[in-house]
Amino acid sequence: MSEPDTEPSETDTEDRTVIRTGREFEQEYRLSAEEAGSFLVELGEQLRDGDELTIVDDEWELPFAFGEPVTMELDFDGVGEPELEIEIELPGRSDEKAPNVE
Repeated sequence: MSEPDTEPSETDTEDRTVIRTGREFEQEYRLSAEEAGSFLVELGEQLRDGDELTIVDDEWELPFAFGEPVTMELDFDGVGEPELEIEIELPGRSDEKAPNVE
């Protein structure tokens, strides 16, 4: 696990650090299946209902405007101790607009 590379938010009333574009951030959690399921349901609802999501912890928050397509990868390793890895990759949303045709 690495420490967040962040900068404080001037508008954050709860003293959370806002993770901004232009930085790298990684955090790993070991959760119960129930906790992971609840997180995934909430994440799925934000993905379904809009084009922005915010992930929040006690010390930081990560707002992210995402685009399409979303990439999902399933990796099953059945050798030894079976393990299933599910990875979702969300591209950032571009603010670029198409040029005009005249």
